[in-house]
Amino acid sequence: MATKSAPVLELRGISKAFPGVQALSDVHFDLKPGEIHGLMGENGAGKSTFIKIITGVHEPDEGQVLLDGEPVAFRSSMEAAQNGVAAIYQHVTAYNDLSVAENIFMGHEKVTGVTRRIDWKKTHEEASRLLEQLDANFSSHDRMGGLSVAQQQIVEIAKALSTKARIVIMDEPTAALTQHECDELYRLAMALRESGVAIIFISHRMEDIWKLADRVTVFRDGQHIGCWPAADLSQQDLIVAMVGREISQMFPKREVEIKDEVIRVEGLSRLGFFRDVSFDVRRGEIVALTGLVGAGRTEVCESLYGIHPADDGHIYINDKEVSLRSPIDALRAGIGCLPEDRQKEGLVLEWEIGRNITLPALRSFSRLGWLRHNDENQAAGDLAGRLDVRAPTIFTRASALSGGNQQKVVVAKILSRSLKVIILDEPTKGVDVAAKAAIHELICDLAEAGYGVIMVSSEMPEVLGMSDRIVVMKEGHVTARLVTCDTNQEEILHASMVADIPSTTEAGS
Repeated sequence: MATKSAPVLELRGISKAFPGVQALSDVHFDLKPGEIHGLMGENGAGKSTFIKIITGVHEPDEGQVLLDGEPVAFRSSMEAAQNGVAAIYQHVTAYNDLSVAENIFMGHEKVTGVTRRIDWKKTHEEASRLLEQLDANFSSHDRMGGLSVAQQQIVEIAKALSTKARIVIMDEPTAALTQHECDELYRLAMALRESGVAIIFISHRMEDIWKLADRVTVFRDGQHIGCWPAADLSQQDLIVAMVGREISQMFPKREVEIKDEVIRVEGLSRLGFFRDVSFDVRRGEIVALTGLVGAGRTEVCESLYGIHPADDGHIYINDKEVSLRSPIDALRAGIGCLPEDRQKEGLVLEWEIGRNITLPALRSFSRLGWLRHNDENQAAGDLAGRLDVRAPTIFTRASALSGGNQQKVVVAKILSRSLKVIILDEPTKGVDVAAKAAIHELICDLAEAGYGVIMVSSEMPEVLGMSDRIVVMKEGHVTARLVTCDTNQEEILHASMVADIPSTTEAGS
């Protein structure tokens, strides 16, 4: 637990503005040795700017940063690291083609005394010691790009330990992890706390905060809202602090009339990824596809969207077999997809919001090969408004938006075209609580409008709170088909982790 000693890090009256945006305004914060201090807030609340000020990426316009009670002004992340401050980000910034050891000691390499050449023996010995300390199940010689996201997070923690960091900032480290991997990260974070390391833990997941945090600070609209002992806060208290209002229901699942079958998948297989996958979805129905990371869920969705065509099996839309060899084929068949990685696969970040939204439907805004820009802008504006995309105009670049607003633009993009089936791959990954509630409302709107919805999710509360039926996968195989109202989290986790469950545990296909 947190000690009562003086803060190791303190920020006083920090303000930072960018052109047209006041990112932080008179923010204060303190961190004690051996404490895990949770930091929460909506996307756009100022958390990223806050991190960059601590790590020397940005200089504050006003205010002071104090380390061990002494004012400091880091001018680079390297200078911050030299003073014991390390950051671990949601999207690991790794050198994928280098070894684990090279990634750990990048920028502070182990070198020989005279020639200053890299001492590879010492590098791998020290890297192996750090990995052993973290109970890693991989080698210092392994290629970084061959590791899972969870393993890459362990490398980032090892990198922080290699610099003898006293302050570690963890920015959404659990966003892409399974529950088992999250539990492992919790164990590592608590071990760091016990060793005296102070941790700033930024997360949108309430579970992270309840499991780890000693205190919680909330930012909203670039301002410090409050700081409380985690044990004194309820979930509703946190939500009100973050969004400034109550959100009555996180999972607003509605009773919708489920109609005829819209898509049926029979014996779908892709060598090396999944085999003999079968399920169906009806109009107005939300079917959750869940399982541990690596179960093959995303790969199935990629085949349904024509990104990586299946090797075998059949796909039927409205009882008519279709061949999906490309995303264009899928769109023409009436299948739309919101990909898991919105930045790499869902958006052209340097394009304007409006151009991103209308990209799949340009033919409907053209006449004789010429785009009707007024019609295009009108449609983009209507969809952006419907999804409450928070931006000055539809001509704002997508790269300037917060993560939650980028996700809304991707949803608007798939709604710009007439579709029958919508695939949502981790639709609320990495978004704040208010954006998550808005996306859940939208998913219900889609079902109510008669779409068949396939929702890939690793979050058990979301799976149980939003779906009508659940398809569970493990290592490329379907291990269970369940009716949501007749199952529970334990049964889903059991099916996710035990491969010999017969697929006939289906109820109501």
